[in-house]
Amino acid sequence: MAIPKLTPEQRKNALEKAQKIRSQRMEVRKDLKAGKLTLADVLNNTDNEVYAKMRVKYLLESLPQVGKITAAKLMKEIGIDEARHVQGLGSRQKAQLLEKLS
Repeated sequence: MAIPKLTPEQRKNALEKAQKIRSQRMEVRKDLKAGKLTLADVLNNTDNEVYAKMRVKYLLESLPQVGKITAAKLMKEIGIDEARHVQGLGSRQKAQLLEKLS
C-alpha cells in the first residue's frame, strides 16, 4: 500500500490529530493508575476511538499494581498478542482479563 501524498495543510492536521489522541491516551493511563477509571470502563467502551486503538499491553501496565512483567504474564496466559489493540479483543479475552484483574 502506497503512502498517500498529503498537502502541507493535510499533514499538519493529521499531526495535530495524532498528538491530540496521544494526549488523551496519556490522560486515560493517568486515570487508570489513579483509580478514576476501571478496566471494565475501557473494555466496555470500545466505540471510543481513544480506548479502541490503545494497545492492551499499555492498558494493563497502566492499572494499579500491574507492571510490565505481570501484564506480559497475563497476556500470555490468556493468549493475547503483544501488539493487540483493545478493539481487537474477543469477548472471551475481555471476560478473562476482567476475571483475573477484579
